[in-house]
Order: sequence, then structure tokens, then C-alpha cells
Amino acid sequence: MTNVLVECAIGTVEVDLDEDEVVDDDAAPAAPASPPAVELPLLVAAAAHGSTVIAVVDRRPPLVVSNDGGLTWREAGSGLGPGVAVAISPDHPDVIVYATSERLHVSRDGGRFWTALTVELPEITSVGFAT
Repeated sequence: MTNVLVECAIGTVEVDLDEDEVVDDDAAPAAPASPPAVELPLLVAAAAHGSTVIAVVDRRPPLVVSNDGGLTWREAGSGLGPGVAVAISPDHPDVIVYATSERLHVSRDGGRFWTALTVELPEITSVGFAT
């Protein structure tokens, strides 16, 4: 089971990514993760795991991915809307969650292909994997 904690207008919500459903609408807030040091123009949010860094940027496409600690970048998420947050699974680094203001998107292949969840949440501000 892969769950994420989503901070949004109604509080902290736990979402099961495998079942595409809210499993707890009154979850305890996640401990804030230290964002990686990323120096990119138009940076909105970023997450890192090992040498993989994923950054949400305020442009199209809304994601850039680095597999060498930020030395080189490739664009990702060309079909995604503007983002507000991103998280990389600490257990499975190819699993990434990208959040727009009301919807979650999941990639299980390091950010190449994305699936939108049906769960909608108001005014998402952050996302992180439940431990």
C-alpha cells in the first residue's frame, strides 16, 4: 500500500495511491521535508531522493527531472497542469506524486508517464509520502 499525506484547505488528508481513494480525512500532518537546494528559474517546489531531483516550475512543461543531483535536467509532465507540490517515494524512488491545486498525479516510472487520480481536494499546498 502506497499512501500520501496531502495538505489542503480541509486539513491533512491521507490518500491511498493504489486504490485511488481517501483513507483518512483527518490525518496527522506530515513532518515537513527539507526541500533540496535547487537553483532554477520559476521554481515552485522540489523533492529529492539520492541523486534524483524533481522540480516543479512555473512554465510548460511544469516539471524538470535530474538524475545526477541537478547537474543536468530533462523536461517532464508535458500533459500536466500547473503544479504546487511534488514528492518522491522514499521506498520506491520511481514512484512520484505531483500535485496541482486540486488533483494528484502519479508516475511509477520516474516521471515519464503520469496517471491522474480521481480524488479531488481543494487548494492543495503540499504532498508527502506517509511513513
